[in-house]
Amino acid sequence: MERTYIDELKCGEIQKIQGFVDAKRDQKTIQFIIIRDTTGKVQVTVFKPERPEIAEIFSNLNVNSVVTIEGQVVENASVKLGGREFIPESVKVESYAEVSPIDEHTAIDMRLDYRWLDLREGNKDLIFKIQTCCTNALREFLLQRRFVEIHTPKIIATASESGSDVFELKYFDKRAYLAQSPQFYKQMAMCAGLERIFECAPVFRAEQSYTSRHATEFTGFDIEFSYIDSFEDVMKLEEELLTYMLTKVKEQYGDIIAKEFGKEVIVPTLPFPRMKLADVYKELEERYDFVVDDIEKGDLTTEAEKLVYKLAQEKYNHEFMFITDYDAKKRAFYHMRNAEGVPQGYDLIWRGVEITTGAQREHRYDVLKAQAEEKGLKKDVEFYLEFFKYGCPPHGGFGIGLDRITMLLLELPSIKEAMFIFRGPNRLLP
Repeated sequence: MERTYIDELKCGEIQKIQGFVDAKRDQKTIQFIIIRDTTGKVQVTVFKPERPEIAEIFSNLNVNSVVTIEGQVVENASVKLGGREFIPESVKVESYAEVSPIDEHTAIDMRLDYRWLDLREGNKDLIFKIQTCCTNALREFLLQRRFVEIHTPKIIATASESGSDVFELKYFDKRAYLAQSPQFYKQMAMCAGLERIFECAPVFRAEQSYTSRHATEFTGFDIEFSYIDSFEDVMKLEEELLTYMLTKVKEQYGDIIAKEFGKEVIVPTLPFPRMKLADVYKELEERYDFVVDDIEKGDLTTEAEKLVYKLAQEKYNHEFMFITDYDAKKRAFYHMRNAEGVPQGYDLIWRGVEITTGAQREHRYDVLKAQAEEKGLKKDVEFYLEFFKYGCPPHGGFGIGLDRITMLLLELPSIKEAMFIFRGPNRLLP
């Protein structure tokens, strides 16, 4: 007999279900066992006098044991779990479970030690179903617009963007690094004439960061495309992309997110508001008495990011905000600059957290070479500069942290909850 998923059960038919024992209640003459699979839960009701052999099996099982049960579903209005119950005719124990060392009250770091058990609790599997919807929507949007998916190497000969924050490893008799981003290879694709590409892949950052939004390995969704007129084209594509993604999530999971997480999926209006960095600091000071030293005003501080969310809501009735006109000292050497030396790029802030750095790239070899040398990067980027010697179209792009997007969408307390397996400065297991 083929397995039937719990959400596909029909009354009156003999069916087979498989899953974990989620909970059980053993009374004198009756047992109530909750079985959970990836689609939901169902109550299994055992009448002990009628099925003593089945009752004995369940009496000896701990929660989290895995079972295969054959039987039929009957309607029962008194059952809170969907008004139906599963009456078993046979039970096979696939795996006996020991008592779990964690529960929903266990601290996050210990729960991460037992991540495979932690993910069985509550609605945590729903997080990854929603994340799958996000990823699929991003891909769908781009594929409809002639983008091609590529896969760039993660073991590289030189640091991706600078000499810091990279993991070094031994590569046979050479030194190699784990990629901070696919940036150089995204641009190589532009030089190769692929024109429109994206990648969904791991990214590695050797940062000693212990915040709720940082990880040393995460999943990045990167986009690069050619023949743009300015970085406005890049911002336009990103705002349309994110709006498409949130629309799809709301359609498929909006009601479930409201029920399980108590959060509304807000689909933003277009276009997203845009402000120059200097104007942001001016508004933050005028509205909220927020002041930073002049030396910090070339970039957006963490506290300023949080206030930008409040500013975006009050000034524009919006959750997103593009911030432009950063100090060139704070931007990567490959960002194009205008005649005044202002980088032609942006950060995108959502719910008080930066989710994207994007820009028009410098595609002119001589200018790019000079900007690399200005940053003290010469030998390390020689292979990259070679791409631009043989012609390259104007292009730009951005990257989105998929785990951070998930965290913000569901308003989870930490990125640790949004990742299948978290990696941080102090965590290499499981």
